[in-house]
Amino acid sequence: MLLCIDCGNTNTVFSVWNGSEFLATFRASTEHQRTADQYYVWLSTLMQHKGLPMDIDEVIVSSTVPRVVFNLRVLSDRYFNTRPLVVGKPDCLLPAAPRVDAGTSVGPDRLVNTAGAYDRHGGDLIVVDYGTATTFDVVAEDGAYVGGVIAPGVNLSLEALHMAAAALPNVDVTQPQNVIGTNTVACMQSGIFWGYIGLVREICGRIKAEYDRPMRIIGTGGLAPLFDRADGLFDTIEDDLTMHGLTVIHRFNKENT
Repeated sequence: MLLCIDCGNTNTVFSVWNGSEFLATFRASTEHQRTADQYYVWLSTLMQHKGLPMDIDEVIVSSTVPRVVFNLRVLSDRYFNTRPLVVGKPDCLLPAAPRVDAGTSVGPDRLVNTAGAYDRHGGDLIVVDYGTATTFDVVAEDGAYVGGVIAPGVNLSLEALHMAAAALPNVDVTQPQNVIGTNTVACMQSGIFWGYIGLVREICGRIKAEYDRPMRIIGTGGLAPLFDRADGLFDTIEDDLTMHGLTVIHRFNKENT
């Protein structure tokens, strides 16, 4: 079985793939101090609870936090007797090479989202991912990543607002009943909610105008359904896009090495 690991700035997700479907998905906070042994104890306990055997023999990793990759490599070698594929490293092939400025390093998460989205929907796409940052990835007709946009994430903006203004509380991200708030919490929720809808709509509109051809918009990340429900921002929502992209890249490498 294949273990897909997506390490982001906030959370790390582990999904077990049997070749046709994901059998289980587990999530932990991202901590660079966590050792390979700790990863294994945590993961094996959860898999045992699910009734799954630990017969993992392949691993692929996408990480936006370079410091955690070493211990994930040790986990793969020590407990699964395999060398992991690490997206973004020279030995990990991509279905289509990114076309960006020379010397530019593209985030592994963006490469994985591009591969997953193209596999499911073809090219000429905008992938909007609600993570620690809100990212917009432009996928060309041939499946290559050709650039995009990075904006502050929703929760990051709320946290910054709370930390910078002593009188403003922490609030949940939700759709407010009215645009005009009549208390502090409602005002903040309206600003974040409708502000990010405006941000996504405006950026996608400008990308489409600059790209100058029809494009589909794919939403992913935990908050995508909330924002789409209010305003129909996306043509499609993919809740497992990153993990699917990891299986696509893993399959491509097996077929081409």
